[in-house]
Amino acid sequence: MDVNTSNALVYLVDDELPVRDALSMLIKMSGFAVSSYDSAEAFLNNYDPDQPGCLVLDVTMPVMSGLELQEELVKRKSNIPIIFMSGNADILDSAKALRSGAVAFLEKPFENQIFLQTINEAVKKDLSTRKQRL
Repeated sequence: MDVNTSNALVYLVDDELPVRDALSMLIKMSGFAVSSYDSAEAFLNNYDPDQPGCLVLDVTMPVMSGLELQEELVKRKSNIPIIFMSGNADILDSAKALRSGAVAFLEKPFENQIFLQTINEAVKKDLSTRKQRL
């Protein structure tokens, strides 16, 4: 983690507890603060748009999918960088996510180093965007 990203928070949304736990631990070990949720709804109830960071989001979840959450965030004019991850998404899901502004779409399983590098880039993008808006 870079010094300038130290106040950033990585939001992690995945309905599978083992995945959430493993990724939360990995993110924390890399030096980022992480806040994890088991559903899109739980994330929306706790999301602070003033908090710099990024959102790591599973595509396939019950009730509200990752793509539906992305649509909701767009409606709310949220600029949080989104990193999608999926173990069973297709090309159309990936294309839709990226067209709607996602910064990355990772296929599970992915390499830890690529995952952490993607988070670092997303957080830097968020901090840069916030700085430009000021």
